[in-house]
Amino acid sequence: MTLPMTINTLTALRQHYADPQDRAVKKQIDALDIHCRHFIALSPFVLLASSDAEHNLDASPRGGEPGFVKVADAHTLLLPDSPGNNRLDSFQNIVATGKIGLLFLIPGIDETLRVNGRAMLSQAVDDIAACTTERRAPKLVVRITVEAAYLHCAKAFMRSRLWDPAARVERSSLPTAGQMIGDQTGIVVAPETQEAMARRYAPDL
Repeated sequence: MTLPMTINTLTALRQHYADPQDRAVKKQIDALDIHCRHFIALSPFVLLASSDAEHNLDASPRGGEPGFVKVADAHTLLLPDSPGNNRLDSFQNIVATGKIGLLFLIPGIDETLRVNGRAMLSQAVDDIAACTTERRAPKLVVRITVEAAYLHCAKAFMRSRLWDPAARVERSSLPTAGQMIGDQTGIVVAPETQEAMARRYAPDL
């Protein structure tokens, strides 16, 4: 059997690509400037990437009202906990490595904001208070020390047409989440419509 060709050195990798443009390198900054702060204030959704000590990776979505991730200062972000499935994958990874990557999205905007840094799980009174809403106070807050921040270009979103209404996929194109998980696990639960699921989730939103 012929094995596929692989690239396993940085030198071999770079041979296939031109050097990055000067702007692509220099756009990375080590603090949150006015544009980063404005972007985060408008963002209702962030993807959280983390790793355990054995380099097993995880990416998890987080959502809330625009600006639910708080900018404490130019080097500090506060990301509140919200009710979830209690697997705690991201939190366990943060305990293990103290590292985090964030990708902020704004509906209708093709550019994204990437933020990387160090993270800890905080129950400090001031951090909890900063992230408390009329609905709830978080059990904990992910306190992030920003090490790198930069705006990511729009190409991926333009290619995917993610915000284009014409590209929207009807929910009925897939079985319900319960049906799919049931097929994957063999765990049988009572059938539930999408509407019933939304009502069940409502208290935790």
